[in-house]
Amino acid sequence: MYKAILSRILQTLIVVFTLVSVCFLIVHALPGNPFTGERAMDDVVIQRMEASFGLDKPVLVQLGLYWKNLLLHGDMGASMNFKGVPVSSILGQSFPVSFQLGIVAMLMGCGIGMPLGIVAALYRNKWPDYLSMVVAMMGICLPSFVVGPLLQLYVAKPMPMLNIAGWMQAQDVLLPALTLGFGVAAYVARLMRGGMLEVLNQDYIRTARAKGVKTLDILLKHALRPAITPTVTFLGPAFAAVMTGSFVVETIFGVPGMGQHFVDAVTAKDLFLIVGLVLFYGILMGLANLAVDIILMFLNPRLRA
Repeated sequence: MYKAILSRILQTLIVVFTLVSVCFLIVHALPGNPFTGERAMDDVVIQRMEASFGLDKPVLVQLGLYWKNLLLHGDMGASMNFKGVPVSSILGQSFPVSFQLGIVAMLMGCGIGMPLGIVAALYRNKWPDYLSMVVAMMGICLPSFVVGPLLQLYVAKPMPMLNIAGWMQAQDVLLPALTLGFGVAAYVARLMRGGMLEVLNQDYIRTARAKGVKTLDILLKHALRPAITPTVTFLGPAFAAVMTGSFVVETIFGVPGMGQHFVDAVTAKDLFLIVGLVLFYGILMGLANLAVDIILMFLNPRLRA
């Protein structure tokens, strides 16, 4: 088990290193200059600014210096778009907001999707199954930029305790988290239904039913653990996708998270901010997948070998 975990950690480090290095080279290949904007600047000024950020050196030298500063000093560079503010400071301010939003969205997604999937499997080809799958299909088909405004108009507007937009009160996380979690709930419901149907058709479940074991005991003690495996496998990438794909939701609800920095950095060709965000999200994806692997090892003892 420990050998498998160490192998996953090594794979994650290799993937993150490759991801960041390729992103660094791709950003350099993009057309345009991060120091040219609406106001024209003298070429001498641009050259001095490039030299201050180390952009006057060859690309591979810049990449080597970036990894050297990051590994030895923990320096992720300074943002060109935010007038030299350290990238670590920008991420430190926005990450807790996005993390809180992502956690609540995942809890809502699992809290809605798992019961829907279980009910659909128990009442296969009956109206609860059809109703659950209709809700799941809506979650898959409706994009967040449609769900968000609908929640603002028909949920937040009639309820004075909920703000239409902003991040000032504890309850402000509910609507953006529900918008993000609705899509997660849809996939969780379908995966949970498929996994539960497969398990409920096994011989040992039929034997338990023949012995008179209650349906609730069958679900909790015998069926839930093996049926939840596909859902757990999905939740790792889903969490990272919720974190990285929250830009639209953050814009709709005025959430000061990390998603806005991603688009702003690409628009301004802010090299170090883009690479810092990719590095951060790569590590987050690796940790999420590692957590999923560990959970699967506990759910299925055969994977520990």
